[in-house]
Amino acid sequence: MKYLIIITVFLVGLGSWTQAKTTKKGSSVETTEVAYLAGGCFWGMEDLLRKLPGVIETQVGYMGGETKNATYNIVKTGTTNHAETVKVIFDPNKLRYEDLLLFFFKIHDPTTTNRQGNDVGTQYRSAIFYSSENQREDAERVKIRVERSGAWKAPVVTQIVKTGEFWKAEEYHQDYLQKNPGGYTCHFERKVQF
Repeated sequence: MKYLIIITVFLVGLGSWTQAKTTKKGSSVETTEVAYLAGGCFWGMEDLLRKLPGVIETQVGYMGGETKNATYNIVKTGTTNHAETVKVIFDPNKLRYEDLLLFFFKIHDPTTTNRQGNDVGTQYRSAIFYSSENQREDAERVKIRVERSGAWKAPVVTQIVKTGEFWKAEEYHQDYLQKNPGGYTCHFERKVQF
C-alpha cells in the first residue's frame, strides 16, 4: 500500500510538472498544453497562431495585471499592467512549446518596449507567461537563442513572467480577423532564422 501511494503521488506530480492535459476522445487519447503569449494587439497574434499546425484552439484576453475582471475598456487605459494576451491550446505531440515560441518571435517585434506598430502602451508589451518550470526554462533558452541569432538588430525585451489570472476578452475580440477580414494588424511572419 505504501508503494502504491508513493507511485500515485509521483504520477500526480509528474502530470502537473508537464502542465499537459490528457483527455480521452472516443478510443484515442489527446494531450494538450497551454501557452500564454503577449506580443502587441491580440487580433493579429491570434490570427497567425491559430493557423500553426498543432494549435487546437486560441482565445484572446488579458494577463499580467492586478485588476480583477479585466475588460478592454479598463486595459486600454494602460493603467492596469495587463497585456493583451493569446491563450494557445496546442497538442505537444504535434507542436513543441519551443517551436511555438520560435514562431512567436517571428510574428512580432520583440525589441520594442510597450509597443507593436502603431499600438503603444504596456498592454502591447512582449511577454511569455509560463505555467511550469519547464516552460520557463524553454522560454529563457529560446529568448537567448533569438538574441544570439542576430536576426533582430536590437536587444530582445520580451518579459518571461509566471502566469497569473487570464481574463477572457469580450466576444467581439475573439477571432476578430476572421470576423473582419482586412481588419487592422501589424503582425506578419518574418523570414528570419534563429
